[in-house]
Amino acid sequence: MNVDILWTKFLNKIKTELNSLAFDTWFSDTRLYRLDDGKAYIIVPMPIHKQHLLEKYSELIFNNLNEITGTNFEIVLLLQEEIEKIFEKKEQIIENNTSDQSNTTVNKIQTNLNPKYTFETFIVGNSNKFAHAAALSVAENPGNMYNPLFIYGNSGLGKTHLMHAIGNYIIENSNRRVLYVTSDQFIQDFIGINKKDNNGTNFNYIDFFKNKYRNIDVLIIDDIQFLGGATQTQQEFFHTFNTLYNDSKQIIISSDRSPDDLKLLEDRLRTRFRWGLTVNIRQPDFALRTAILRKKIIAGNFEQEISDEVVDYIASNIGTDVRELEGSITRLIAYSTIMGGAPITLDLAIEALKDFISKGMGEKNDIHRIQKIVSEYFQISVEDIKSKKRNSTIALPRHIAIYLCRNLTGESFPKIGIEFGGKDHSTIMYSYEKIEKELKVNKDLANIIEKLTKDIGIV
Repeated sequence: MNVDILWTKFLNKIKTELNSLAFDTWFSDTRLYRLDDGKAYIIVPMPIHKQHLLEKYSELIFNNLNEITGTNFEIVLLLQEEIEKIFEKKEQIIENNTSDQSNTTVNKIQTNLNPKYTFETFIVGNSNKFAHAAALSVAENPGNMYNPLFIYGNSGLGKTHLMHAIGNYIIENSNRRVLYVTSDQFIQDFIGINKKDNNGTNFNYIDFFKNKYRNIDVLIIDDIQFLGGATQTQQEFFHTFNTLYNDSKQIIISSDRSPDDLKLLEDRLRTRFRWGLTVNIRQPDFALRTAILRKKIIAGNFEQEISDEVVDYIASNIGTDVRELEGSITRLIAYSTIMGGAPITLDLAIEALKDFISKGMGEKNDIHRIQKIVSEYFQISVEDIKSKKRNSTIALPRHIAIYLCRNLTGESFPKIGIEFGGKDHSTIMYSYEKIEKELKVNKDLANIIEKLTKDIGIV
């Protein structure tokens, strides 16, 4: 029983029994994790969802889910971190007992794709336009266009969405076998090769691993940076990569940094990652952030109107993580509901999101704020400071902004490079060192740095 399809059916059924405000506030961001031992494990986004769903909607969930499945599942609501703790131990028990299962069970492979993540639901803007086009090209012609496709960028910018979109498109339009996994799952499966069955051999596990990772047409592996330090697993991934690549099977990889910056991975792996196409998803600009928020609002079909003033406030203050942007709308609607359906005004949004902004925004906005303050000081635009222009009126402010970002935020050179138009970390390092050396002999520059540091005021 595919839990994603089942939960989609459940949500569609629930949607007809609730008003849109209640549904979007309490159900739209839930997910069925698994059905196991007579229990339905459901992931909810926040503790308030867990409490409210249990108190007000437990009977509704129980009746509708069991009507769809024909089985009386016990409902268990958990946060993502609680799921991970529970099933980390449970999976270990299952692995230890896998030798008692039949070969049919051992060889059962799932795509692991989330049907919600499609190209249709992906919002395209300047920061992700190239990555979106490359992903669609791969989806339309897997194994022939851009192999491997390597997508990198900060967490929460849409890498995983694009990867699932590729897989879902291929599944819908072909008979190809697709597998999506995280690098953690790959590591766990590789560790399983060393387990012994009842006959004292590990042949079943080896067959399972090879069938899962090599007898497929498309391998999508997320967060490849976590293979760093796992030397033997890297060697196995190297052989898996070669097998798939030589058979013209599509490989799609994501990371939080470029192949050149994955220093803990073997050189031969990083070399192979560069064989195809490497694309970067940058942080969304203001226009894209507002587009993401408006699409979330339109899809929610909320009974209360959310004004452009509120949308602009959220886009200006919540930062660049797409999940946080979408989560801010959920939080705003929930706050309005708890306050008795209060109108969603700017004042209500400020009150509802004050903790969300102070906890989730501070550090993420520091680099942007430094860029803005430096740009204003030198009377140029933020776009100029992030551009490739090299004339002195722009190059010097850019060097200074990079120096201040490194000193005041402690962010890595690769991260700063992403914020400055996707520049390579070596370019960022050069700018930093240039200002550092110049400060030793240039008092005017030292005065400028001192003034800007006070204006920025980062503790």
